[in-house]
Amino acid sequence: MSKGFIAIGTALFTCIMLGAAAAQPRILNGRLAPQAAGNLPQTFKALVAAQTDIAWIGYTVPVDDRDRTMCCFSSAENTTWISGSSSSNIQCCGACRIEPIPDVATAVRQGEAKPTTPPTSVRLEGSERVVILFRVADRKVERIRMFSEDCELDAGGRPVHWLQDVRPSESVALLESMIAPDAERKNRVSNGAMSAIAVHAEPGATALLERLARSHGSSSIRGEAIFWLGQKAGRTAVGIISEAIDKDPETEVKKRAVFALSQLPRAEGVPLLIDVARKNQNPAVRKQAIFWLGQSRDPRALEFFTEILK
Repeated sequence: MSKGFIAIGTALFTCIMLGAAAAQPRILNGRLAPQAAGNLPQTFKALVAAQTDIAWIGYTVPVDDRDRTMCCFSSAENTTWISGSSSSNIQCCGACRIEPIPDVATAVRQGEAKPTTPPTSVRLEGSERVVILFRVADRKVERIRMFSEDCELDAGGRPVHWLQDVRPSESVALLESMIAPDAERKNRVSNGAMSAIAVHAEPGATALLERLARSHGSSSIRGEAIFWLGQKAGRTAVGIISEAIDKDPETEVKKRAVFALSQLPRAEGVPLLIDVARKNQNPAVRKQAIFWLGQSRDPRALEFFTEILK
């Protein structure tokens, strides 16, 4: 075999290995344990049951909107940032601490709150995949977090079980199983599962959100599903959002649906808000529509207000 073929083969092998490495998360201060996902629900259940201490389980799936950057404001804040445009000069956050920090003072003492150095490279497009992470404590999932694929993640010394080749449809089904049938408004796992479902590029994710918005037994979950439908499906979800405003028995769900209308492009959202403000029988819903019309600063909203005052 000639040296040229050997060089080409070596380069190809290197590219393949780099590609495989890139499929894993950028974990700092943690013990990464990759394994095949296989049947995701079974593998996930077994991993959760095997944890004797706090650990994380994670994987990636294709993201529905590459113009979003999901990262943290800083390593001291245990939050997720969703940016509307990946063309911004603001880059992903460097090392995000995924383990909870009791308070900012503790973070400062530990040196956690120092800003991280942004990447030297500038991405012209957003990540194609999103990292979904599950925090396991007492052999159950107690938190779900999401990050763009190119974010560095500080695991706080915890093990991270990394599942490879996860099927997006199985991911959606797994997340659905974590939505409590009678979830309270502050149920962190249920709300985290809903937001994770919403970022999936998997077509079944939108269908699931539509079903939850229409028929889930918890008004909190119906409201969350309507919110994420407005973010994910936009104008194609108008029918379900309007249906919730007209027919859902809970005023809070109706108000969430009005907010979802306010998130649509103004060409579609403002006329719908005006119609709700004019005609809806529920005073709280009309008030909510008027509030979001005021936030829009749209000339049509100003004309509507002038009409009301006259």
